[in-house]
Amino acid sequence: MHISDKVNLLAEAAKFDLCGSFLCSPQAVQRKPTLNGWIYPTILPNGKTVRLLKILFSNDCIHNCYYCANRRDRSFRRISFTADELLRLFLELKRKNLVDGLFLSSAVTRSPKYTMEQMLKVAEVLREKYAFRGYIHLKIFSESSPDYIEAAIKYADRVSVNLESPQEKYLREIAPEKDFSQLLNKFEILKNLSQKNLRPKAGITTQFVVGASKEKDIEILSLVSKLYREYELSRAYFSAFQPIPFTPLEEKSPTSTWREIRLYEADFLIRKYNFSLNEFIFDEKGNLPLEEDPKLLWAKQNLELFPIEINKADYNQLIRIPGIGPISAKKILELRKTQKIKDINDLKKLGIQVERCKNFILINGRSPSSLEKQLTLF
Repeated sequence: MHISDKVNLLAEAAKFDLCGSFLCSPQAVQRKPTLNGWIYPTILPNGKTVRLLKILFSNDCIHNCYYCANRRDRSFRRISFTADELLRLFLELKRKNLVDGLFLSSAVTRSPKYTMEQMLKVAEVLREKYAFRGYIHLKIFSESSPDYIEAAIKYADRVSVNLESPQEKYLREIAPEKDFSQLLNKFEILKNLSQKNLRPKAGITTQFVVGASKEKDIEILSLVSKLYREYELSRAYFSAFQPIPFTPLEEKSPTSTWREIRLYEADFLIRKYNFSLNEFIFDEKGNLPLEEDPKLLWAKQNLELFPIEINKADYNQLIRIPGIGPISAKKILELRKTQKIKDINDLKKLGIQVERCKNFILINGRSPSSLEKQLTLF
C-alpha cells in the first residue's frame, strides 16, 4: 500500500483518540482537523498552540472491544506502518513546516510488547538521532511493562492511559478482554516513577467512552477527582459513544454530545475552580442535567452566597460567579488596583459574560439587573 493511503486510513482511525483542548461548544465536539485532515491544532498546557500529526501506528487490533472500529472481529482493511515509514512521514512534514509535534497512538497489533516497542522506536529515533525537541504524546497500553512506561516518559512530553470506563463492571460490558485493575495499575507505576522525579513534563491524560455502558456521570467524576488528587492526572477526555457499523453495539443509541460537554464543564470546575464532587447537582440517575451547565446549577442551589459585591470579592469568590472564570477574575482584580468597577459596561469591556453573571453580583451595592429594569422604565 502506498504511504499516502496508509496515512489517510490511519489518521482517520486516530480521530477517536482525543488530544486537544476542549472548548465546551457543539463545534468543538466535532473535533475537526485542519490542513490535510490529519494535522490537528492543539493547545498545550503552557498555552502554546502546536500542529500535531495525530495518527495510529496500526489499526490491526488483537482486542475485541464491542464499541471499537478496530476490533478484531470487524471486517475492514487492516494496515500498519513500519517505524521507519512513520519516521520518514513525520520528518518530511516537519521539513515542510506543516507540523510541530506528534500524537502517536495505536491499536494493539501482534502483541502489546511489539506495538509499544515500535512506538518507542519512533520517539527514540526522533529524539536521539534527529534531535527533535518538539511535542510528542504516546499512548500506554494496559499490558505495558514498567520499563516501557519509563522509556515512554523519557521520550514523550505527555503520555495517556485510556481507562474507557470508571469501574471494572462497566469495562466488562464494552471491553471484556481488558483488565480494569491492570489499567489502574499503570497510574500506580507512573506515580512511583514520579516519586523518583521521572514524570512527563506535559503530564498524563486518560479518556472515557461515555454512554457505551451504563456508567453514571457521578462515577466518572468520582474517579477523575481521585486521579487528579492522588495520581497527578493532567487532563481527562470524554468521548460520547457513537455506534459503529458491524460492531456488537451498532444498534445502540448514540450518546448526546451535550452529555460530553457537561462532563467537560464539570471536569474544568474540578481542575480550575476547586469544586468537589458533592457540589455538583446530579439527576436521579446520577448524571449531570443536560439543560444547564453545572456551575449555573450550583449557583442556583446556593443563592444564600449571592449576590457578591464585584468590587470586594476575592479571587475564589469571583470564580464561583456564573459567567466569570479564572481569566476574567484576574482581569477584575487587575482593574481594581487602579479603579473601582462602576457599572456593567466596565465588565463588558473586560470580555465578561454579563448576561450570565448580572443576577449574581452587586456593583457598588446595586444589582445590575435592577439598574437595567430602571433604565427600561425610563
